[in-house]
Amino acid sequence: MKIANPIYDIVFKYLMEDERIARTILSALLKVDVVAVEVRPHEYSDDNRDTLSVFRIDFGATIRDGSGKEKLILIELQKTWLETETLRFRQYLGVHYSNPKNMQNDGNALPMVAVYLLGHKVGNIEEPVLYVNHQSLDYDGNVVTVGLPDPFVDSLTHNSIIVQIPRLHGHINNRLDMVLSIFDQTRKDEEDGRLLSIDDRAYKGDADMERILHRLTMAAADTDMRHRMNVEDEYFSAIEKRDTEILVREHKIAEQKTQLAEQKSQLAEQKSQLAEQKSQLAEQKSQLAEQKSQLAEQKSQLVEQKSQLAEQEDMLRNMIKLLLDAGKSISEIAKSLDKDPEVVKRLSI
Repeated sequence: MKIANPIYDIVFKYLMEDERIARTILSALLKVDVVAVEVRPHEYSDDNRDTLSVFRIDFGATIRDGSGKEKLILIELQKTWLETETLRFRQYLGVHYSNPKNMQNDGNALPMVAVYLLGHKVGNIEEPVLYVNHQSLDYDGNVVTVGLPDPFVDSLTHNSIIVQIPRLHGHINNRLDMVLSIFDQTRKDEEDGRLLSIDDRAYKGDADMERILHRLTMAAADTDMRHRMNVEDEYFSAIEKRDTEILVREHKIAEQKTQLAEQKSQLAEQKSQLAEQKSQLAEQKSQLAEQKSQLAEQKSQLVEQKSQLAEQEDMLRNMIKLLLDAGKSISEIAKSLDKDPEVVKRLSI
């Protein structure tokens, strides 16, 4: 049989407007008995669709636990076709926390569960349905159970259920698989993606599932509904085109930034090399200056030594002259001065 594809916002909204179907789907997701649900006035529909890619419905749900006790909780159900930034989901959660209507008489906020039906995969997580439940731990990491659950603690934290629709592949192992099978996009009709091809025999005898299929069959046959699905297709095609252009532009910008960073790194490296070369040249100049200084000092020492030698030679010549005038012979003078006679003779001239 052919049913309307509930991945479309208009179909999903039509489906969840049936209170019994909403209870069926939410009971399967939460794994508790949802006794009653009420749509709260915070639904984001087709208004401002130029900026909004998340469809959201807020529920007040009365649930019954295993002991038969009933309590009221908030369920924020968000569905998206596209990979939407986390900030938008967080902004929607902020609406809950800031809304005084979601407070109880004791001043604590109503417990909340956030359900995300995603039309895209989340990283490398292979599980189609992910339950993210908070725990209360002590300093050593031990789970605290005494005194919990507590209204104050529950009002400040929330559990989440993440459904990756592309990870649904028709395997029905439990009640949740059965309910979510109506979202399985592998069953999309080959000729018309607005429809899913379902084998209704798999749901025979299940009154809740038969009701869901009946409502989706009615949606598929509704001309206005199919038209609005076309509009939704056009809208998301435009969004995807816009996002693709943005991604391409961002990729180019990121690539340019990388190139600039690489060029800056190369320039910095060249500057470092130039600075090192300057340092080496300065060191070489310093060494040359030191060598020149040493040579100048050596020359000065040589000049001084020559001057001393000349002075000594003059003194020796004067002494030789005095001894010759005193009648001493060259040999006698050489002997008395302990000098070579030839040296004495040369200096006597």
